[in-house]
Amino acid sequence: GSSADQVKAKLMEALKATDVTVIDTSSGCGSSFDVAIISQEFEGKNLLARHRMVNEALKEEMKDIHALSIKKAITPAQQQAQQTAAAPQ
Repeated sequence: GSSADQVKAKLMEALKATDVTVIDTSSGCGSSFDVAIISQEFEGKNLLARHRMVNEALKEEMKDIHALSIKKAITPAQQQAQQTAAAPQ
């Protein structure tokens, strides 16, 4: 299987991501991951297109990964907006 580090490195590189969080939800056997990605590459793309980019980036790894849950696929601007909205006033 793939390791969380491998998945993270692949996503960082393929999507020129500013931030990637990968959590192995398969108790370490590398078949199931939750991912959150922040990348400028997502700019102007809808959710489906963004998810497709993630799956495409992990094409090789997906042979071993049975479940990939994309928790977040957002742009840095969207991240900023979310942080601003969440910040106590």
